[in-house]
Amino acid sequence: MLRTILLLLPLLPLLPLAALPAAAQPQPVPDTLAQRALACTGCHGKQGRAAPDGYYPRLAGKPAGYLYNQLLNFRDGRRDYGLMNELLAPLSDAYLQALAGHFASLDLPYPSPQTPTLPAPELARAEQLIRHGDPARRLPACTACHGERLTGTQPGVPGLLGLSRDYLNGQLGAWRSGLRRAQAPDCMAQIARTLTEPEINAMTQYLAGQPMPADPHPAAALAAPAPVRCGGIAP
Repeated sequence: MLRTILLLLPLLPLLPLAALPAAAQPQPVPDTLAQRALACTGCHGKQGRAAPDGYYPRLAGKPAGYLYNQLLNFRDGRRDYGLMNELLAPLSDAYLQALAGHFASLDLPYPSPQTPTLPAPELARAEQLIRHGDPARRLPACTACHGERLTGTQPGVPGLLGLSRDYLNGQLGAWRSGLRRAQAPDCMAQIARTLTEPEINAMTQYLAGQPMPADPHPAAALAAPAPVRCGGIAP
């Protein structure tokens, strides 16, 4: 029996594919937007839920207008990250809009909040800034645009909950330094430069430590006109 098998082994490469079991034949890959979006999940986590390292943010469930604006910002050079810039450079507006809509449509669970390490008075001050701002410094409340529940506002404002401290710190730092930019007028650059570094640290600890509300979806619209002029948002 063993001698027969050894004699047949050289002939196996000559057998037609049809003679192979179905499981051994190559399976066709569907050409769908969901399949193409798998290229994004290598960094942004399974189904766009965010990567474990905290630096690649969640895409799933964010407002489609916000995701589309960020894709445009990377493609057109307002945001500078080599991998994203190169990946998006050849893609059309229509394709980026469809990709944004795909991730916006995903309704998936959020991660558990991170435990803050700052004392309660500092977190209370952070909550005050987030919910009421500082009129003396013309600093608007985060809730004025990001929604009372801080889950974002349709069509173009992202949520601030469900994100890691590292990511939030990194983005506010990038706005302060000019590494991250948005369509003019760039309101977030102005806000980030008004905040002090200790305030940013306390605010990101507070935000990352909050559980998602019962309804984690973005609000349908701003509750009132935006307090500052901001690219992509009507004043």
